[in-house]
Amino acid sequence: MKVMLVEDNHSIIMGLEYLLSKEGYQVMTARNREQAYGILEQESVELILLDVALPDGNGFEICRRVKERWGIPVIFLTAAEEEADVVRGLDIGADDYIIKPFRNRELVSRIKSVLRRNGKGSTVFCCGDITLDVETGKVRRGGDELALTKLEYKILSVMIAYPGRIFTRDEILADIWDISGNFVNDNTLSVTMKRIREKLGDMDGKVIRTVRGIGYRLERS
Repeated sequence: MKVMLVEDNHSIIMGLEYLLSKEGYQVMTARNREQAYGILEQESVELILLDVALPDGNGFEICRRVKERWGIPVIFLTAAEEEADVVRGLDIGADDYIIKPFRNRELVSRIKSVLRRNGKGSTVFCCGDITLDVETGKVRRGGDELALTKLEYKILSVMIAYPGRIFTRDEILADIWDISGNFVNDNTLSVTMKRIREKLGDMDGKVIRTVRGIGYRLERS
C-alpha cells in the first residue's frame, strides 16, 4: 500500500520512511507542493501524510486540491497545534490531524484507522485458524468464538495485524495506551497475555511465543 509523505524536514523523512517501510507500506516522499502534485499525477496513492508548512506553499492548499481532484485520505502531521489550524484542516476534509512530536505506534494505529474508514484496509485479520473481525469485534479460533475482554482484544488486534513480527513489551504497552487511554503496567500485561493464551488454548506458548528479554510474537501457523 502506497503512502505519500509531504515533508521537508530530513530527519523526520528518514524516521518515517524507516517506520512505515517496516510496517509494510511503500513510502514516496515529496519535499514540496510541486513534487507532491507530480507524484499524484503518476502514482496511485492510498494515503497522504501532510505537513502544513512547506517551502512553496502550505498543506491546507494541497489538502483542498487533493480532496477535490483525487479524494485520497489525508492525515496532517504537523507542529502547528493551534486550535484554529486543527479546525481549518478538518474543515477542508482532512481525515485526521496529528501533532508533532508523536509516538510511532500511535501514528501507525491512526493510519490503519483512516485506511479502514475509507475502505482501503482489511477489516478481517487471520493467522492460522485465528480470525479477528474489526467491524464486528469478534475473535474466533477454529470456528469457535472467543470471549475476550476489551484489553485482551486490543492486545491481540495489535499482534494479529503483523503475524511473525516481534513486538516489544514497550510497543504493546504504548499501543494499548494509545487506543484505550487507560494505564496498563508491565505486570498487567504479563497476566493478560497469560489469559489470552488460555482462551486460545495455547497452554504451551506455541501460538504466542515469548521472545526472552524482548517481547512476544504471534506465530504465522
